[in-house]
Amino acid sequence: MISLSPQAALWFLVPVAVVSFVAAFNDLKRMKLPNAVVMALAAIYVVMGPFLLPFDQYLWGFAHAAVMYVVALFAYAYLGVGAGDGKFAVAMSMFIPFSDLGAVLMLFAAFLLGAFVAHRIARAIPAIRRATPDWVSWEHKKFPMGLALTGTMVTYLVLAAVIRAL
Repeated sequence: MISLSPQAALWFLVPVAVVSFVAAFNDLKRMKLPNAVVMALAAIYVVMGPFLLPFDQYLWGFAHAAVMYVVALFAYAYLGVGAGDGKFAVAMSMFIPFSDLGAVLMLFAAFLLGAFVAHRIARAIPAIRRATPDWVSWEHKKFPMGLALTGTMVTYLVLAAVIRAL
């Protein structure tokens, strides 16, 4: 079974965390995940992947993205998932070997619930609302799913680096 090595996870972690932070901030502030952020995440994989991953695993990442693209289109068309969220999930999928899919889905479910509750609590606190008056997500009926996606991605890399290194 192919897994992400601890070394690859560590090398990916810093640039992915930076891009993920920008994505989460944009989703909270504007309820949008810009294409530039999605492209930056994909570029990290495309540029660093050949140096960090076995070549077959690197190529499988593109296959994962193609499958996730179909899933994201379905989710956008029929489930109300935002287009930016779907595109970000496609870029994320390149980093995740198939053997880790179950763990990542459980991680995403936990982050989705946690981020939803945290967002709803935060928007109910007047001091937070005053500090971020121009954030669209406070008034929007939908939830900024980029928050859960980015948390999942960064946590997955941290766990892949720490747990597999033990």
